[in-house]
Amino acid sequence: MARVSVDDGDLVVDVEGMDKLWALKSRLTIPLANVRGATADPGIVREGKGIRAPGTYVPGVIVAGTFHDDGERVFWDVHDSAKAVVIQLADEHYARLVIEVADPSSTVDMIEGALGGRH
Repeated sequence: MARVSVDDGDLVVDVEGMDKLWALKSRLTIPLANVRGATADPGIVREGKGIRAPGTYVPGVIVAGTFHDDGERVFWDVHDSAKAVVIQLADEHYARLVIEVADPSSTVDMIEGALGGRH
């Protein structure tokens, strides 16, 4: 699971617990200017992931780490698909972040609020 916050113009994603090991990342910091939007998407886990490099994928258990799909790099950290949030990015190392959060609706509202309707 991940914890998302907004700090001084940045979106900060803190990977929690053992997911740091599975995802091989503990924190991602993205300027809000490069965040296009966020949506809750419990169905995304059923989509293709691409090539894992590096990361962990055990179907039905965990998707964590960096995956390369159709020329895009996507960061995943999801155990429970019902809590998946997709964050679209521009001009960043990753095209998307697909992360599990405790409260998807509140997380999406917080990100969209920080963007201030600019997209």
